Amino acid sequence: MKLEEFDFELPEKLIAQTPLEDRTASRLLALNKDDGTIEDRTFSDIIKYFDKGDVLVLNDTKVLPARLYGVKEDTGAKIEMLLLTPLEGGYEVLIRPARKVKEGTKIVFGNGELIAECTATFDEGIRHMKLHHEGILENVLDALGEMPLPPYIKERLEDKDRYQTVYAKETGSAAAPTAGLHFTDELLDEIEASGVKIVYITLHVGLGTFRPVSAETIEDHKMHSEYYLITGETADILNEAKSAGKRIISVGTTSTRTLETVMRDHGAFKAASGFTDIFIYPGFRYQAVDTLITNFHLPKSSLVMLVSAFSSREKILDAYQHAVEKGYRFFSFGDAMIIHGGKKDGNTL
Repeated sequence: MKLEEFDFELPEKLIAQTPLEDRTASRLLALNKDDGTIEDRTFSDIIKYFDKGDVLVLNDTKVLPARLYGVKEDTGAKIEMLLLTPLEGGYEVLIRPARKVKEGTKIVFGNGELIAECTATFDEGIRHMKLHHEGILENVLDALGEMPLPPYIKERLEDKDRYQTVYAKETGSAAAPTAGLHFTDELLDEIEASGVKIVYITLHVGLGTFRPVSAETIEDHKMHSEYYLITGETADILNEAKSAGKRIISVGTTSTRTLETVMRDHGAFKAASGFTDIFIYPGFRYQAVDTLITNFHLPKSSLVMLVSAFSSREKILDAYQHAVEKGYRFFSFGDAMIIHGGKKDGNTL
């Protein structure tokens, strides 16, 4: 398939720059993946699309304040560093300007509270850095770092917690799993009280989120690896639901990639961890996920391809055109969509 097939017109004014005060007040576009019908709702209505016994899967990764601004120790040149993936004894990072950071280069942050030493160089601005600091790294980053907001967000984020899900727990992401930003503790309590089971997996969002698809033929694109973890307890609940004919409802593309990786590799849900570079695009056969909750994604991105594979390219692009015409807010702080398979077992849509 060609990259151009996943392009669409998006007015810049629809790119959300700030989060809403009430997380659940976002709009919700409900797309029936089978017949393409669309409903316009509010995110607080999401519970209407769940049935008792279904399982809601949330990614509990926590975003590091991973964007840091420092200077080269020897010349004082300004350097921007984005932490991506933990390594043995250090971090994989994205450096700007990369040409100024070679093996052995040291970068100083703050008043020396953090010093990063380059141990290996790679293409596309990637570097491996050894981090020198006193105390707990997370505390150092809280003091020195900024939330790594995507480049299309120009407004400064006043409250760091608004780029975290309310259930964020496992520190390690370079970006938020943004579909989960719409949930509140109160909404999750309401969902659980309705008989829907809630489970957590972890996928630490890394470079893949920032990397555009550049290959003209999408099959030639290579995804960056990201660390994931699913526990035995979560796997047991998911397998039980599948056996009972209940739905697995995945919140976000990150949860989806984790679930489909495990199902692909093991033929069932099981305790597993490791790195996944799964690339989901039309033609992919979903085995794990029955319903998908997601935000609206960038044109020609791997995420648009993933949601297109869940329904069809034509239905997704039609839904996106509807969203544009209705003034939905796009991307990380924007509105949401649920892609479902229609009514089921007492569901009152």
